[in-house]
Amino acid sequence: MIKALKSKSLLFYFMASLFFYEVLLKVSISQPISQDSLFYILMFSIAFSIFFFLIATLFNGRDGFLLAFILLLALAIIFSSQMIYYRFFKSFYTIFSATQGSQVMEFWQDILYILRKSWFWIALFFLPPILALILKNRFLFCQRPKFGSFVLLLILLFFFQGLAMVDIYLGDRGPNSPYNLYISPGNPLLSAQKLGLLTAMRLDAQRFILGDNFSLMPIPSNDENVIADDRDVYKPNIPNTPAEPEDENEVDDKINQETEEDVIQEPNILDIDFDKLIDNEQDEKIKDMHRYFSSVTPTYKNEYTGKYKGYNLILVTAESFSPYAVHEDLTPTLYKMVNEGYKFTNFYNPIWEVSTLDGEYVACTSLLPKREVWSFYLSGSNYMPFTMGNQLKKLGYNTLAYHNHTYDYYNRDVSHPNMGYDYKGIGNGLNMSKAWPRSDLEMMEKTIPEYIDKQPFHVYYLTISGHMQYNFIGNHMAMKNKEYVKDLPYTEAGKAYIATQIEFDRAMEYLLEQLEQAGIADKTLIAISADHYPYGLEDHEIDDLAGHVVEKNFELYKSPFILYVKGMEPVTIDKPCSSLDIIPTLSNLLGLEYDSRLLMGRDIFSDSEPLVIFQNKSFITDKGQYNAVTQEFFPEDGQQVDDQYINEILDIIEKKFYYSAMILDTDYYKYVLED
Repeated sequence: MIKALKSKSLLFYFMASLFFYEVLLKVSISQPISQDSLFYILMFSIAFSIFFFLIATLFNGRDGFLLAFILLLALAIIFSSQMIYYRFFKSFYTIFSATQGSQVMEFWQDILYILRKSWFWIALFFLPPILALILKNRFLFCQRPKFGSFVLLLILLFFFQGLAMVDIYLGDRGPNSPYNLYISPGNPLLSAQKLGLLTAMRLDAQRFILGDNFSLMPIPSNDENVIADDRDVYKPNIPNTPAEPEDENEVDDKINQETEEDVIQEPNILDIDFDKLIDNEQDEKIKDMHRYFSSVTPTYKNEYTGKYKGYNLILVTAESFSPYAVHEDLTPTLYKMVNEGYKFTNFYNPIWEVSTLDGEYVACTSLLPKREVWSFYLSGSNYMPFTMGNQLKKLGYNTLAYHNHTYDYYNRDVSHPNMGYDYKGIGNGLNMSKAWPRSDLEMMEKTIPEYIDKQPFHVYYLTISGHMQYNFIGNHMAMKNKEYVKDLPYTEAGKAYIATQIEFDRAMEYLLEQLEQAGIADKTLIAISADHYPYGLEDHEIDDLAGHVVEKNFELYKSPFILYVKGMEPVTIDKPCSSLDIIPTLSNLLGLEYDSRLLMGRDIFSDSEPLVIFQNKSFITDKGQYNAVTQEFFPEDGQQVDDQYINEILDIIEKKFYYSAMILDTDYYKYVLED
C-alpha cells in the first residue's frame, strides 16, 4: 500500500499544486471564492492533474521528473502572468491577445512597476516547482504506472471531468451560469472565477483552434415566455389623441398636433427591404440576422434631431477620464464643459475585455465587442458605415483622427482609417516630445492647425496623458503637474491621477481657445467620453478619491459624458445611458441618415426605454439595476418588476452580444447597405 502511494506521490503533488494555483490566483486579485466555484475547480484540477501525471510518466525516473518540473514551471508562469495581466488590464489574456503580446511590451516600464509591487505573489506561484526540486529525491517519485493503473487513472480522469460536466449541464442556464460560460465565448474573468483558470484557458484554446463556430450558435432563451425581439421593451411613447374631438377648433388643433407629431415620430431608419433580403438569402445565419434586425424597434426623431446639423464635430475618447477628474479649481475647463453643456447624471463607461481598445470600439461603432478577440482590429476589413468618420466624410467633411501614442498600437493603423479618418499617431506623421505618457496639450498644439481653417471638419482624438501608472516617479504628466496636487488630501496614487487629468484639462482649454479665436466655437459640437474607469488605481485609492466606498458593479463605471457647444443653455439628462449610445445620439443630433435598428445603442434623446449593458451582462434600466453575477435586482423608488421582466432584458442583452459578434464575423453591413 505504501509502495503504491509512493508511486503516485507525483500525482498527489500535481493535485495539490493545481488547486493551490487556482486558489492563490483568486486571492492575489481579490476574486471571490464561492462554494460552487470550489467544486468545479477541484473536479477540473483533479482531471488536469491526472492528465499531467500521465504525460510526465511517459518517461521513467529522472526524465519523467524533469518533464513534471517543466509542467509545474509552465503552470507557475501562466498563473503568475495572468495575475500580472489582470493587475494591468483588469482581465485575463486569451490565446488571441497572447499572439499580439509584443505590443504589451511597449508598456515595459509599467509592467516592471507591477512586477515589483507583486513580487510576493509571484514568489508564491513559483513555490510548487521549487518545492518539487527540494522534495524530488525523498518524497516525489516518477514511476510509469502499470497497465491496470493506467486504465484506472484514465477512468478517474473522465469520472471527475464528467462529474463537473453533469453538474454544469443539469444546472442553471442563465447569463454567467457555468453552463453559459462553458459552451460559449464568455467573460474570461468570470469563466476563470467559476470554472477555474485552466478550464477557461482550455476552452479558449479549443475555440481558437477549432474556429469561432461556438460564437455563431443559436442562443438558448432563459425562459419560454421571453419576447422574440425587443419590440415590446423598446417602444416609442406616442401620445394618444381623443377619438372624438369636441368642436371644430379642437379638430384644427388635433390636425396641427398630428402633423407635428408625424415629424417627431418619424423613425431613424434607412430604406432596407428586409422581406426581400430574407426571401433571396440562402445563408441561414444571414437570413436569421435579417429577421432579427427587421424586428428591432427603431428610435424616433425628436426635438433634438438635426439640432447641430452642419456643425463641426470633435469626438474624444479620453484615457481614464472619470468623475474624480472634474474639479472646479484644478480642472476648470472640464468642470465648465460638464456643467454648462448637456449634463448626463447617469452615464456609464463599462469596462470590456480589451480595456481601451474595446472601450473605443463601443464608443465609435455602437456595437458590443466580441469576446476573446480584438474587435476593432477585425472590423478594419469590414464595411463600417455608421462611424462618425464615414458618415460625415460622405457629406464633405474633413475627417481626421489623432493619437499621441504609437500609431499602430492595437493595429489602429488598420481600424481607424477604415472608420473614415486620415489617421496620425506617433510614427506616421505626429511628431511629439519623448515622454511617458505624452502630453494631450502638445497633441492639440500640433494638430489643430491642420484642420481649424478647413470647415466643416470632424476630428477624433484618442488621448493618453491620463494613462497609468499613477506615481511621481515614472509618469511624466504626473510629475509635470505635481505642484498643483501636492496638498490634496488623497493617496499618492490619487494625487498623481488628478495630475495627469490636469494635462487633459489644459488640452481642452487650448482647444476651446483655438475654436474661439477662429470664430467657430459656437458651431462646433464637442463630445468626450472615457475609454474606461482609472483601473490603474487600487480600490481603496478610488474610494479615497470618491470620499466613500465605491460600489463595484455599477457605480465604479459611472462617468461624465461631455456634450458641449459654446453658448448653449445647460440641459440635465438623468436617463441611464452609456458609451454604447454615443454614435446613435450624435447621428441624431447632426441630422444624419442612419438606421437605429442596426446599432446596439439608442439615441439618448429619444423616448426609447434606457438600457445600460455591462460586460458581465448586468444591466441598468429606468426600473432599476440588475447584478447578473449575484442575480439580484435593485429597483428604483416606486418600481416593481417580476422575473419575466428581468428575463426579457437578459434575452435582449444576449441577442445584442450575439448579433454584435455576427455583424463583425459576417461583415453584415455590407450585405444590407453597401451600394
